[in-house]
Amino acid sequence: MLKQERAWITRQQIVKGASEMFDRAGYERASLAEIVELSGITKGALYFHFKSKDDLAKVVIEEQHAITMKAVEAILSSSEPALEQLAMLCYEMGRQMIEDPIVRAGIRLTLEMSADDGPRKPYADWIDACEHVARAAIAEGDVVDTVVPAELGRFIVGSFTGVQLVSHVLTGRQDLYERIDQMLKLLLPGIVAPRRRHKIDRIRAARWTPTDA
Repeated sequence: MLKQERAWITRQQIVKGASEMFDRAGYERASLAEIVELSGITKGALYFHFKSKDDLAKVVIEEQHAITMKAVEAILSSSEPALEQLAMLCYEMGRQMIEDPIVRAGIRLTLEMSADDGPRKPYADWIDACEHVARAAIAEGDVVDTVVPAELGRFIVGSFTGVQLVSHVLTGRQDLYERIDQMLKLLLPGIVAPRRRHKIDRIRAARWTPTDA
């Protein structure tokens, strides 16, 4: 095995172990010793790749954001109607949070660090994606033109963030899909054009399947 390949594998082991620890304990309570143990590597190997716990947390957030934005780009480039893309975005984010420890850790770290001038880009990019969908849905005639796309984008991200957080606290996200559907059930009648409201059930049922799933 080439040296570069071994280094990449070790780095990914560390990111995975750190993600499991950050997801479980959060930033403050996560220890480098526990991350080393979960990663199955030495402390020297950890410090070879990462200077500090803060450096490691930033990389986990970056990895999570890359995973999420890859799905966002795929959904937005699909041929589905914009409002169905909106439902797909919400459910895909939910799926990632349930199934992927890197995504869970990145979301948790972003929330925790946001209380102290933390990373803004994950929120900003997600809001931009939802704003793009809202603008397209208005152009397609599915959303009333009194809706301001930027406001709807921010509202959706804020709503989803609250929904997933409460779901995590109360059920360990076991009811997250149900709560996302409830969020859309309450949101859509207020923004969908009256002549298009017969499509609401279809919109709520829209899902996106990753090609590598």
